[in-house]
Amino acid sequence: MPDRLTFIALVLSAILFSRSEAQIPFSPKSYVCYKADAALTIDGNIIESSWQKAKWTDDFVDIEGAIKPTPRFRTRAKMLWDDNYLYVAAELEEPDVWATLTERDAVIFHDNDFEIFIDPDGDTHEYYEFEMNALNTVWDLLLIKPYRDGGPAVNGWDIKGLKSAVKVEGTINTPGDKDRGWTVEIAFPWPALRECAHRDTPPKAGDQWRINFSRVEWKVDAKNGKYQKVVNPATGKPYPEDNWLWSPQGLINVHYPEMWGFVQFSDKLAGTGEDAYVFQAEENAKWVLRQIYYGEKKYFENNKRYIDDLNELNVGILKADGYSSPVIQHTNDCYEATIGSINGKEKWHIRQDGRTWKD
Repeated sequence: MPDRLTFIALVLSAILFSRSEAQIPFSPKSYVCYKADAALTIDGNIIESSWQKAKWTDDFVDIEGAIKPTPRFRTRAKMLWDDNYLYVAAELEEPDVWATLTERDAVIFHDNDFEIFIDPDGDTHEYYEFEMNALNTVWDLLLIKPYRDGGPAVNGWDIKGLKSAVKVEGTINTPGDKDRGWTVEIAFPWPALRECAHRDTPPKAGDQWRINFSRVEWKVDAKNGKYQKVVNPATGKPYPEDNWLWSPQGLINVHYPEMWGFVQFSDKLAGTGEDAYVFQAEENAKWVLRQIYYGEKKYFENNKRYIDDLNELNVGILKADGYSSPVIQHTNDCYEATIGSINGKEKWHIRQDGRTWKD
């Protein structure tokens, strides 16, 4: 087994040279996050009034979407916020609760785990990754860029003031009985999330962040009184893990932030009324630019240069209601694609490292 930093480098390299794009339509999940009516105790028991009133997300699906079978076990999450924290709770159905890792910032997905990804400003850069297992061992990272764009992952970054807890419904690491599962509860302090938000936190009513939730699940057997991953006899290695997500990616790679869900914040207390989720038309314009990004990346792989010919990029018809046709400026080594609103009020940009921004 390589050490942690070597392992991360290997993962980065593997993803960096896998130039895929989502194989599902652009239709991320959405969720309206309401305020807690009182301070929450982070103990894994999601029994407070606010939690009872907060809605669950849709059940998680396979990371690739509907083309894959429905997950064996149910997973769902819910969110709240107040002036101090962004709260996340999740419920993981699991007949055999187990975990082995106890060191903070270990590679937690070697165990079954629950994961949270947060891109506050939605530019696909500078985002947070958080993982935890059933022992409440956590791994928090800061991603400067997605791995496909060179990363890196800042493994030494920690969330100051983080609170997390787990409640196991059954027994942990005890084969021979049937467990119900485990519940997680996390509080992210706003000052820690402000680093990548590039705007005020807590958010204002109507603000939208890109967030996703993931669950890693390994197949296990009980042997000699312990859980062990099921080994593929043909390879002598454990079968690949399952990846179940709230908002599917359309490929086996969670580090495509453009496919994460939309979380819209409301200033209403949970249970006192509902706000409708409002899809922002600018997301269609950003998706047009993302198609150019995919096309340019593939073209550069084959030709070692960028171009400005949309037809040669083979990206199809690129249109977004209310926006003009995109334009590309480039050199051999870099490019910038733009798309402007017809009313002239805004222009969106994307460049070779995948970051999007508006002026």
